[in-house]
Amino acid sequence: MTTLLDTRDALLFDLDGTLFRGATAVPGAVSAVASAAERGVRICYLTNNGSRSGAQVVEHLRGLGFPATEPEVVTSGQGAARILADRLPRDSTVLVVGTEALAAEVTGLGLRVVERAEDAAAVVQGHSPKTGWADLAEAALAIRAGALWVACNVDATLPDERGLLPGNGAMVAAVAKATGSVPLVAGKPEVPLFDEAVRRTGARRPLVVGDRLDTDISGANGAGLPSLLVLTGVADAHAVLTTGQENERPTYLAADLGALAEDADLLRPSARSAWQVEKDHAGLTLSWAGDETPDAVAALRALCAVHWAEGGGPVDVRPDGRAAAEVLRSLGLSGDGARPGDAPVG
Repeated sequence: MTTLLDTRDALLFDLDGTLFRGATAVPGAVSAVASAAERGVRICYLTNNGSRSGAQVVEHLRGLGFPATEPEVVTSGQGAARILADRLPRDSTVLVVGTEALAAEVTGLGLRVVERAEDAAAVVQGHSPKTGWADLAEAALAIRAGALWVACNVDATLPDERGLLPGNGAMVAAVAKATGSVPLVAGKPEVPLFDEAVRRTGARRPLVVGDRLDTDISGANGAGLPSLLVLTGVADAHAVLTTGQENERPTYLAADLGALAEDADLLRPSARSAWQVEKDHAGLTLSWAGDETPDAVAALRALCAVHWAEGGGPVDVRPDGRAAAEVLRSLGLSGDGARPGDAPVG
């Protein structure tokens, strides 16, 4: 058996929802990353969260047990500051909507931070739990006056141990609505962060690992990189199955990072299992023809293989037999009001 890890020389990990949720590590994630590092696979931590510096990200990761060094961290805050520095003369003024860590990235590249819209040549916007109406109003005034606008990311939500919280994208959307403007975006799914991660690792066979279709997977496809989607964060089975966007479809699909030690070929969305899927005008029918314990994510892979080939989009899924009914319920695809999390996936 050739495992997924056997095929890769670098792993480009998303953080929130992939390795941890808030202050809690995703079960099995620490051991999976440590095992990969021990085998000599290069690690890069690629985060859309621009609220922390590289050093703060490392502190957080180490506190949860992950092996991490500052050169291994690529943040959207770093990317946003680089966009500003590439487009503005040195010593230009920037209004920062975000954390002190984001401000430090800006000043570290020779730009000056200001607090008033009238003084700003540019606005950079990143996530901060302290952002309020006054901050957004100042940004809107500057942007309406012609300031360059750069967003660290446009993630609508941020995974937390309590659930999904408003992300930087929600705040960016408010400013966009107020100004009629669209920012330059530094983070995923844009390509620069992926290019920087590949450059730092020197990888020839990298793998992007993430939990979001619209950033991690879309970005990986845009950068021409293979990807692994794990169902530990934002994306659930319904979102994966019904996506009609080819750029949001991962190369590999798994419940969690334990998949790195599994057969690479079996992790691809395909019908290579005892799950059988039939498609007709009414939707998809799932049935089980195996003797071993049914694997819910293998069922999802089989469903995706058939449905994606027809273009994806909304679809009804029906079970044929008890095993299929139980698995569809665990995936939140039963159509009876069940949500992901009602039963374990795996």
